Amino acid sequence: MDQNRKVRMGWIKGMYWYTIFGAGGSGAGMIFAPGLSQRLFGMGDQDPIFFGIAASIWLAFGVMSVFGLRAPLTFLPVLCMQLLYKSVWVAGVIVPLVVTGNLPDYAGLVIVIMVSYIVGDLIAIPFSYVFAKGKN
Repeated sequence: MDQNRKVRMGWIKGMYWYTIFGAGGSGAGMIFAPGLSQRLFGMGDQDPIFFGIAASIWLAFGVMSVFGLRAPLTFLPVLCMQLLYKSVWVAGVIVPLVVTGNLPDYAGLVIVIMVSYIVGDLIAIPFSYVFAKGKN
């Protein structure tokens, strides 16, 4: 149980709540009211297939985070996946758009939200626990 002292359970649960309302809410809105979601973020028309994939993934993260509230350490892979894909998105999509000067006007709010998840996950995820040997 020495590892559990390094676990910030409040942060972990906070990130699950943030994911439930932020990602889950956005995903549900994008699925059930795509036009409204696009207007709220100032986006132009989106490809419905890829827009729907993103929405479904965000909604799935929100649903899985509900389970994370009951078993925070068991569902840490949800937060790890969120950290990984958002970091890859920033490095592989946003940075090149900034470098080429092609960043859309609506991107600022989305970037701030995504980076807030990255920072929150970095604080919340107990990496010493995640990578510890002999947990199981």
